[in-house]
Amino acid sequence: MSTLPSRRNVLGAGASAAALGFVFGVAGSLAPFARPASTAMRNALGYGTLVPDPNGILALPGGFSYRILARSGETATAEGVHPSDPDGIGVFAGPDGGSVLVCNHENGGTEPFPVPVVEGLTYDPGATGGTSTIVVDADGNRVGQYTSVAGTNNNCAGGISPWGTWLTCEETEARAGTGTNTKDHGYVFEVDPTSREANVGRSAIPLKFLGRYSHEAVAVDPATSQIYLTEDAGNPNGLYLRWTPPSGFNPGKGSLRSLAQASGGDVAGKLQAMKAFHGSTHVKDLSEATSVGTRYKVQWVDVPDRDARTTSVRMQFSSDEITRAHKLEGQWWGDGGAYFVSSFARTADGSVSDHDGQVWHYNPGTGAITLTTIFGVNAAPDQDGAFDGPDNITVAPQGGLIVAEDGRGSTHLVGVTSEGMSYPLARNEYNDSEFCGPAFSMDGKWLFANIQSPGFTLAITGPWTRPSNASAS
Repeated sequence: MSTLPSRRNVLGAGASAAALGFVFGVAGSLAPFARPASTAMRNALGYGTLVPDPNGILALPGGFSYRILARSGETATAEGVHPSDPDGIGVFAGPDGGSVLVCNHENGGTEPFPVPVVEGLTYDPGATGGTSTIVVDADGNRVGQYTSVAGTNNNCAGGISPWGTWLTCEETEARAGTGTNTKDHGYVFEVDPTSREANVGRSAIPLKFLGRYSHEAVAVDPATSQIYLTEDAGNPNGLYLRWTPPSGFNPGKGSLRSLAQASGGDVAGKLQAMKAFHGSTHVKDLSEATSVGTRYKVQWVDVPDRDARTTSVRMQFSSDEITRAHKLEGQWWGDGGAYFVSSFARTADGSVSDHDGQVWHYNPGTGAITLTTIFGVNAAPDQDGAFDGPDNITVAPQGGLIVAEDGRGSTHLVGVTSEGMSYPLARNEYNDSEFCGPAFSMDGKWLFANIQSPGFTLAITGPWTRPSNASAS
């Protein structure tokens, strides 16, 4: 997750507004927001006006509160202190109604507080990234924290598997010998949230069949176990990929690791890159789409060398063979498919047109992607109603969507009502660092999120209801 060059307003179907183009049904399900192209969206009341924080950290609506579960370099853990740069979060059911958080750390080697090297949990002792597992009780109190994988590099986002594990992604292509790395990086690793012991000898095994590139996030189809992957990369822009398991694959805890360790495991299954079409015309870059509702049929093209031994995966294709997008970021499985984000695009980076965020939905049943949201260039980055730069996304159990902003100026957790209007849910008052990893507890009482720098891991609660769609103005 990189800092965006500018802040963005949200546009939908060509109409300037600060909102996102979604409508929601049941919790966990999303569907494209439909409206006439001439109808501009407006800000919603949501949970009300944000109240400044006397502690200068997090502005929230009236009646809401937060607590800091951990702060990088200060909060003690089983092996040291909370590591730097907390990023994506996977949330699982914990004991007695509590939660277990598996928290990524986007450490590439220069951060002050590395993930501790722990025997049995470390892939590469020369790398400083990994994950922390934080146990939280039902009242939002942190009751324990330990390292669950170490020695990985730049763990950014990831995704939850249908069998209850966290797939943590390395956003890098660093080779052994680069810096202090003793092994190649750019892989996905699987973390079990149940205990530290469940990961010893297991979590530090790279799932090489998912490819070696700048992974951002994954989404897993619970019906087929196909895994969809975003690549956060430029020069050239990144790919959207899909892994199909081999015949006879039996999904569950340990199945991916067993596959990775089996004979031929490095190339097990099929890794493919997306190629989109508008009718019979090949779409070379997703920034070509400028209207909500744009729909492209897709084909999947085999990756020649998924471990990128001599050439980066995205450079193994000519521009005529696949479809690219700039800064492919977060994902969420919902509404029978995978939602994925392109955080922004500029013609200067090789994109066809400028935008400051797209959210797409891939429906495996129809074999098509649909543009559900497009963000326009933001000229007012410090306004609560001027939202931009979608990064991590999650569905709120109360209805609607929560989006983490990543960019310059004031940063927010942005809510979107079921009717498709946006509202500020939280504002970072400490600095302009990005929000990361929003995800709810199983009971919907707590929203967990990170502010990456100086490294706050937060729990937010309040009078959660269906947010008001009434106009804020």
